Amino acid sequence: MHARRLLIGVVPLVLVATACGGNDASTTTSDSGKKLDKVTLTLNWYPYGEHAPFYYGKQQKIFEKHGIDLKIQAGQGSQKTVQATAAGQTDFGWADTPALLAGVDQGVQVKSLGVFLQTTPASVQSFDAEGIESPADLKGKTIAGTAGDALSKTFPIFLKKNSLDASDVKVQNTDPAGKIAAVISGKTDGLLGYASDQGPTMQDKAKKQVSYLRFSENGLNFYSNGLLAGQKILATKSELAGRMVQAVSESWAAAEKAPGPAVAAMDGASEQLPPTTVLAEQFKTTLTLLHTSSTEGKAPGVNNEADWQQTIDVFAEAGMVSKPKAVADYWDEKTALKG
Repeated sequence: MHARRLLIGVVPLVLVATACGGNDASTTTSDSGKKLDKVTLTLNWYPYGEHAPFYYGKQQKIFEKHGIDLKIQAGQGSQKTVQATAAGQTDFGWADTPALLAGVDQGVQVKSLGVFLQTTPASVQSFDAEGIESPADLKGKTIAGTAGDALSKTFPIFLKKNSLDASDVKVQNTDPAGKIAAVISGKTDGLLGYASDQGPTMQDKAKKQVSYLRFSENGLNFYSNGLLAGQKILATKSELAGRMVQAVSESWAAAEKAPGPAVAAMDGASEQLPPTTVLAEQFKTTLTLLHTSSTEGKAPGVNNEADWQQTIDVFAEAGMVSKPKAVADYWDEKTALKG
C-alpha cells in the first residue's frame, strides 16, 4: 500500500515537471476569454479519495473562477512534496503537517496556507473479528507500523494518554507497502494507518469489515493534510496564493455537498486509482476530518492558532521537531482564510 506522506527524514528533492514552476509568463486563456494563471499542485501521493475536491473544483470551473488553470500532479510522499514546493519545482503542495513541521525544523523555506484535514485520521485498523474496540484491547496485540514515520512516533503518546505502556503493544516494523498484507495474512493483529486511506482498501481486498481505533477519539489529535507554498511564491505572488486558498476552500465546500459527483470527477486521474467504491469510502471518511471544535461551522481550511500550537507540541514531544518555533513560522496567516 502507500509508502506515502509519513516518512520524515532528509530526502532528496523530487524532480517535478511543472507547467509553471515560478515562471511569470505562464498564463493561458479560458474558453470565455479570461486570462488564467497556470498553477501546479503536487499531491502527497498518487490520487486517492481524499483528493476528490481538487478534481471536482477543476471540473466545476471553481479554480477558473479564481483565475487559475490548475494542473494536478501525483506526489511521492509528503516529505518530497514539502521540499519540491519550497524549491519552486511546484507552485503549491498538498502534504501532511508533520512533514511540514519537520521540513521547517530543517530550514526548508515553506509555509502552510491552511490545514484542511484538522482531525487526524491516524488510527489502529483491524478486522472486526479481532475485537479491538478500545485502547485497552490493544494489550498483548501485534500491530504493523513503520519505524520513523509520524504514526509510529505518535503511537507511544497515544498509548500513554490511554494508560498503556509502549511495552503493552508490539509494533512490528513493516514496510508501508506491506502493512495491509501483514494484517490480511494474520501476521499482525492490525496496522497503524490513516482511516481515510488504508482501511477502505483493506476492507475491499479482504471482504471483511474493518474497525478503526482513532487517535482523535481517544485523547490525541493533531493536524493532518493541508495546502503549502514556498517562501518565494509568498514573497512574489501572495495575491495568487490568496486566490488559490479561496479556490481550494470553495472546492472542498462544493465537494462536501456533492460527494458522489466529486468522486466521479476523479475518473481517469491515475492508472493507480483505487476502485470507485474504495474512493467513495475514503472520501466519506475524509469529510469527517475537516474541523476541530474550534472551527466547526467555518469554511474548509480556516485554521485556529491553538490547534496549530497543539500540533507543534505533539510533534515536539514525539521528537520529530527538535526546535519548536512560533505558529507564524509554520502557517502564513496573512494569506490564510479568515474565520
